[in-house]
Amino acid sequence: MKVFFDMVGCRLNQAEIDKMSLDFQTAGHTVVNKAALADMIVVNTCSVTTQAASDSRQKIRHYSSLGGKEVISTGCWTTLEPTAASQLGSGIRVIQNHQKDTLVRDILSNSKITAADPTSLEPFDRVTMPGLRQRTRSFIKVQDGCDNLCTFCITRVARGKGVSRPTDEILSEIHNLTANGSKEIILTGVHLGSWGQDLQTEKHLYDLLRAILEETNVPRIRLSSLEPWDLSERFFSLWEDPRMCAHIHLPLQAGCDATLRRMLRKTTTASFRALVSTARAMIPNLSITTDIITGFPGESDAEFQQTSEFVQEMAFSGGHVFSYSEREGTAATKIRERVPNEVRKQRNAMLQQIIKHSADAFERSQVGTIGKVIWEASPTRTETGWIMSGYTSNYVRVHAASAEVRWNQIDDVELLSFDGESLQGRIIKLLSDL
Repeated sequence: MKVFFDMVGCRLNQAEIDKMSLDFQTAGHTVVNKAALADMIVVNTCSVTTQAASDSRQKIRHYSSLGGKEVISTGCWTTLEPTAASQLGSGIRVIQNHQKDTLVRDILSNSKITAADPTSLEPFDRVTMPGLRQRTRSFIKVQDGCDNLCTFCITRVARGKGVSRPTDEILSEIHNLTANGSKEIILTGVHLGSWGQDLQTEKHLYDLLRAILEETNVPRIRLSSLEPWDLSERFFSLWEDPRMCAHIHLPLQAGCDATLRRMLRKTTTASFRALVSTARAMIPNLSITTDIITGFPGESDAEFQQTSEFVQEMAFSGGHVFSYSEREGTAATKIRERVPNEVRKQRNAMLQQIIKHSADAFERSQVGTIGKVIWEASPTRTETGWIMSGYTSNYVRVHAASAEVRWNQIDDVELLSFDGESLQGRIIKLLSDL
């Protein structure tokens, strides 16, 4: 059987797709890169915004219209709207989030399509194999679900309570990935910083990272989104090991305490400011990115002004700005004072400009430094060689010329200039040859 994957949403959805891909291959099937070639299409959906939900529906409807293919609809939007998902076309099978971890096993057990080799139907979690699409960065889902009560978020409803994967299971996956060439892993989860709180012996994400650093040889470790209330000075001490990527994504959501209270965020501008100051003091050349919501119910002009000034003060090196999206089932929909959609969009544009300004300033500050770059994009061939593209440890995109293809290698690169979009550099040492 030939299987095609698509998704809408976050890195967690990507990590889940990668795992499904490995599971299908373990069972003797083939992952293809075009839907037209597939017998089965798996769509991992998202519901974090109304646009994400709309995109999810569009993809399912499109793949169903191709005809003659089984479409597996899974993910957050599917879990929230299983009946609607099943009615988007013919040949659609709905798999909700609580069934996702055994999705491949259940599909093969209940389908006329079986594995090419019957012995490969042994438990899939025994083996991790490299996926069809080679990646320099491998996403690892270490946690799912969330116990926070943020009033704007529907993901908690779709994903359920927080659940942590055991340390040994995560370490085993990392060993397999590095054995197959992965140079960078990205730990991801719905509420990543809560990892370990539900285990029989309560632990902290610090403990998992310490185990990874001590028991694996993965060259780079990157983290997905971290809630600010989960972190401490002790946590930042992990960056004494250079394998920890100097990039932290801290969702702020609002830079006004009154707005944060309505969101039920467990932080204040003062505590966020202190955390950022501590992180920057302890981690050299740290990049901090964020998420902001504009037009949250009750956000006055004065509140938005406070958010704008705070975002400017924080000098983020990048970030995502979202216009507030009403999501049925969230507490925020009960707040009467609504911000007009046009005002939400205007505020969104203003914050994007502020973040773009500080992001450009951060990248310009990198000129003249040496960065360790992992080359990941397909290179461009020129008359004089190859133009490589990749990311530094602090998540800045770099382009540099090379006489050879350096895909999935990590090199020392002198950062020479910033052209407004990316840094231009010169490879000065081939670390893979050391």
